[in-house]
Parts: sequence; structure tokens; C-alpha cells
Amino acid sequence: MASSDIARQFMSNLPYNVALGIEIDDVRDGRAQMSMPYDDRFVGNPAQGVLHGGVVSALMDSSAGAAVLSHPDVMSVVATLDLRIDYLRAATPGQRLIARAHCYHVSRSVAFVSVQTFDDNTDLPVATAAGAFAMDGSAGKEAT
Repeated sequence: MASSDIARQFMSNLPYNVALGIEIDDVRDGRAQMSMPYDDRFVGNPAQGVLHGGVVSALMDSSAGAAVLSHPDVMSVVATLDLRIDYLRAATPGQRLIARAHCYHVSRSVAFVSVQTFDDNTDLPVATAAGAFAMDGSAGKEAT
């Protein structure tokens, strides 16, 4: 099975992604685009209708993981080691969120990813992120 197929299958079956309505738009060769519709259940600011930042981070983490899983040099399960997110502005209420991730470097045990998230009607990002993902069973092992 191709790495992009594995990434697609894994991400589309995660209960958290299903609950949030996260969809895989494209995933291949270390790149992933995932999106989710606006949903009133996930509003973090009722006065303005703005989605909670945790929803944005979940979408970014999932798209980053999918990008790593689809990278041709990755042959193992991955786990998030670090995901630094910069929130640049509030997502526009009522609009779909779109995350684009790129796995730009893979070492022996860590993969590095950048992610940008947008809403429907703008080229200005809602948030950007840089992440590191453990591979080859290194996730969860204590440092010696």
C-alpha cells in the first residue's frame, strides 16, 4: 500500500477527526491538505462566532501528521513531538478551515513539518505552525 493511501486511511478513521468533520482533500509525497466545515458546536467566542483555537490546532496537527505519513521516506507510525502554532487572526465565522502541511525534512527518527491554515475567502493565514514528529518507535521512549 502506498504511503499516501496509508495516511489517508489512518487519518480518515481517527474518531477525533471524524467528530470534528475533518476531511482529507489531498495527501501525497509529504504534503497534505485537510479541511473542516464551520460548526457552531466548536465556537470559542459566542459573541463573535469565532471557532475555538483548539479546533484550529487539531486540524493543523492532523494535516501535519498526514504529511509525514505520506512522505516517501517514512515507513512507520508517527507521533507529534512538538507543534508550535502562531495564531495570526480569528477565522472568519461561517467559513471552512483549510490546512496545508509540508513535511520538508526527514531524519533517522524525526520528521519536520510546516503548516498554514486559511479560511475560505482569503490568502491571509489564520495560523501557521512548525512541528516535529517522532518515527520508528521513538515516540514515548525516555531519553537516556
